[in-house]
Amino acid sequence: MAEQFRYLVIEGPIGVGKTSLANKLAVDFDSELLLEKAEENPFLANFYQNPRQYALSAQLHFLLQRAQQVQDFRQSDLFRGSYIADFMVDKDRLFAQMTLNQDELELYEQIYTHLTLDAPRPDLVIYLQAPVEVLRERIVRRGIDYEQQIRDEYLLRLSESYTRFFYDYDDSALLTVNTQSVDLINNAEDYQAILEKINDIHSGRHYFNQSSFAL
Repeated sequence: MAEQFRYLVIEGPIGVGKTSLANKLAVDFDSELLLEKAEENPFLANFYQNPRQYALSAQLHFLLQRAQQVQDFRQSDLFRGSYIADFMVDKDRLFAQMTLNQDELELYEQIYTHLTLDAPRPDLVIYLQAPVEVLRERIVRRGIDYEQQIRDEYLLRLSESYTRFFYDYDDSALLTVNTQSVDLINNAEDYQAILEKINDIHSGRHYFNQSSFAL
């Protein structure tokens, strides 16, 4: 990985391609891979079928999972290698604010505060974007049964929440990628272009799309 980055995070809504890109970059940068492991949440399938009933259970499971991941991460030696993750801890509160009612959110916030999560700050966040119709197409294509229950309304609200979150985000260098116009997994030229873009970043906000190849 570029010397300025020891901890790189890839974020974005479900179906946008976070894990695929994280796997690819981890190989090329010879980095440790940290994955969200959403499939280990026993409430997630029920949440997509009945969001109102299972929102709190699903969210608290993710929160406790994050706490363990942060603990494990803190115990590792960040100075002896590099790490690429397909999630950031901060985004859990984004989901909580979107899916929980007021009483549930207050309970969630109390538990969040009690856990005193102190996640390491990424050196670079790559924020992947795509329109709802593209997210839907990719969700259908990968064929995970419980994800087929996700409604377009939910995908739209989720995408809008991510947009608001990263509009004000300045804790790390940020690279926003329009994945509708590029194929970072199957197109070698697109993938090489984003590698070069990453290596050129040192701080601040940056953008990557089809029209930016010559920049």
